[in-house]
Amino acid sequence: MKIVYDSEKDILQISFRQCVVEETTQITPGFVLDYDEDGKVIGLELRNASKKVDNPYQMTYLIDKASDDKPFAKSKE
Repeated sequence: MKIVYDSEKDILQISFRQCVVEETTQITPGFVLDYDEDGKVIGLELRNASKKVDNPYQMTYLIDKASDDKPFAKSKE
């Protein structure tokens, strides 16, 4: 996994795997997912990152239990 913050473009990129990005989809304004040739998510991009994260220059890496008490996404039907 690789995390890059480009301060000139104010973009935070997280790559889960090193492979070619075949397609991208903007999920919401400023939030982009990258896909490989099989349609699997291989990364994400957060634009205007300095406005959306506490500090794009700082990262904490933990091995711990994931929080699964988040609300489910609402259906767009």
